[in-house]
Amino acid sequence: MTTAPLRHEGLTRFLQARRRTVAAGILLAGFAAALLIYVTATPPGDLPGDRPEDSKQYLRQMEVYGGTANVLAAEIRGWLEGLWHGRALALTVACLSVLLAFVVVIALTPMPPTVDPNKTIRSDQSQRDS
Repeated sequence: MTTAPLRHEGLTRFLQARRRTVAAGILLAGFAAALLIYVTATPPGDLPGDRPEDSKQYLRQMEVYGGTANVLAAEIRGWLEGLWHGRALALTVACLSVLLAFVVVIALTPMPPTVDPNKTIRSDQSQRDS
């Protein structure tokens, strides 16, 4: 009757190896894509002072029409748009691949079985005795 725990250990090791392999594949693909994006990215064409959004007059008009929240929302929108262009996109892809690999490892890790006071292992908590 000792084959069941050995089979369970073998399955657990197999699943752990699969989780690590999937996470490593995600990291490898993500970093390769990020490196490719970084190498092929072109530098930005316009200088920061050339855009109308950078002028004091434009910012003042935005604040008059929409308040400080409008100016803040425009700055956040501009920052988010900047994440999807050029070399910043490479960093975004690398960070997202690390996050996805972490989620895969954490989400696919099984929870340990529940142990009641009588030291019997139960796979379902709804089967508790009164």
